Amino acid sequence: MKTELLDINETRKNLMVEIPSDVVDAEISRIATKYSREARLPGFRPGKVPATVVRKKFKSQILHDVAHELVERAVGEALTERGVEPVDTPDIRDIKVEEGQPLTFKAEFDVLPPFDPGQFGDLEASRAAVAIDDDAVEQALQQLRDRAARFEPVEDGMVGDGHTVVVDLERQPFDKDGQAGEKTKHERVPVELGAAANPPGFDDQLRGLSAGGTKSFRLRFPDDYTMPELAGTDVDYHVAVHDVRQRIVPTLDDEFAKDLGEFETLDALRGRVRDDLEAEAREASERQVRAEILKKIATRVPFPVPVSLVEREIDRRVEEFARRLMDQRIDPRTTNIDWAAFREGQREPSTEAVASALVLDEIAKRDHVDVTEEDIDAELEKYSARSGLTIPAVRSRLEQEGGLGRLAAGLRREKALSHVMQQARITG
Repeated sequence: MKTELLDINETRKNLMVEIPSDVVDAEISRIATKYSREARLPGFRPGKVPATVVRKKFKSQILHDVAHELVERAVGEALTERGVEPVDTPDIRDIKVEEGQPLTFKAEFDVLPPFDPGQFGDLEASRAAVAIDDDAVEQALQQLRDRAARFEPVEDGMVGDGHTVVVDLERQPFDKDGQAGEKTKHERVPVELGAAANPPGFDDQLRGLSAGGTKSFRLRFPDDYTMPELAGTDVDYHVAVHDVRQRIVPTLDDEFAKDLGEFETLDALRGRVRDDLEAEAREASERQVRAEILKKIATRVPFPVPVSLVEREIDRRVEEFARRLMDQRIDPRTTNIDWAAFREGQREPSTEAVASALVLDEIAKRDHVDVTEEDIDAELEKYSARSGLTIPAVRSRLEQEGGLGRLAAGLRREKALSHVMQQARITG
């Protein structure tokens, strides 16, 4: 077998391979014999189809199988012989296979050259000051009040400002030419008067209605409406009111603090809120420092980040974003997201993330940063607490999905990052 390894750049390689014709012909004969035993052709008994007939009838399939068998084996042998380790499955191109001829192809792949990430004593980052003012505490208390709000029936039953109305809603749009669109119906929809999402003029049509009341009306959306598909169109509505309620926010006092559980006074609650806000601010500050350190160490990769790794990271980010949409019961296929533009927007941060990971991996190798079984067990305990599964169940699932290796790699990078941060000069 002849091979030639060409450098496209520092990380991208092109392996040219030629497999001798005698090896190719032997593989063709082996696979043709297998076809002869299994072929079912009119006029021939099972297993008695002549080899010449089989080779002619199934030529393309036989050559496909030959390439499949020989190429994978040849790539593995060539990479082992040259001591090259691709970061991803090689991209096989330009396969040429014919009886009596050498099989030729090329395999393109990325590699990671070894490099020295350097020392980190001169690496600087600043930690934001943690300062929680009284306004932030009061705002958090107001949010607690809002979450504790309850809805009570309106005494006179009439819809007014600030009320929440539960309605059955029918809606039929008309385009700018007056053509009617599809009518839609929704049952028991809560509508809060004054909400920014309400169509212009919608609140005015509901005022004065009461439970059991109905009303039909048409609204025209302004030509400069924020949703272009509705701008300058008309929509017919029919509403049937089920319920009219008003939102009651509790008074911010000692009783409110007691209702939340473990607080005897409002001051005690206020103190806990301040402590929680300070803890959140410290965590945010730490995340900012980590991000700054990662951004700076990413610049220490002395070669172009392999495209295959960047594409893999982009895929991961897109899949994660789509999963978050589905968690919110939004079908990613029905959104107006330009997925090609979204992917391209992830290229720069993905490249930076891969580069920083490469540096952390080199640090772990150089400085002997290891992950112990105790480290993995501690992480499995966290998984178990979040998922409600037992630790053995979590471990079994990760083993089945090949996730334990990824978990260990992530922990190793975290320890390497901590190692860097201990050396770096962090101010603030």
